[in-house]
Amino acid sequence: MVLECPHPTQSLHPARPRSALVTAFALLVGTGLLMAVRRFQRVEVAGDSMRPAFEPGDRLLVVAGVRIREGEVVALPDPRRSDRLLVKRVQSVRSGLVEVSGDNDRASTDSRHFGPVPSSSLAGRVVYRYAPSGRVGRIGRVRA
Repeated sequence: MVLECPHPTQSLHPARPRSALVTAFALLVGTGLLMAVRRFQRVEVAGDSMRPAFEPGDRLLVVAGVRIREGEVVALPDPRRSDRLLVKRVQSVRSGLVEVSGDNDRASTDSRHFGPVPSSSLAGRVVYRYAPSGRVGRIGRVRA
């Protein structure tokens, strides 16, 4: 029995049309981008409640769907005005409820005023400050 090798430019497998490969790749990239867009959010600090850690004008990256622990900074819908987000530090996480507070107690409206919030309502954890350029960096957890 003699086996013939295909010409080096020939394939042992039937060729798929290039358009199908391009379409599959585009769908894969599009799905990944959609997931990334839904997972990441940008916020800008507007008040003094998180001073000195965050200043008005700081721009932050928020990641949704990650575990939240005490000492981390989170973004959450304002219980008084759902059209805006608050940036606060997590004080405790118990039974699906999260207590948050600002680093600057005198300027902060937080769980002392509106009580604990459901962990499911959090927009996500603040992980990075991307502006202004002199304050860029990763946002870590503060341990008590």
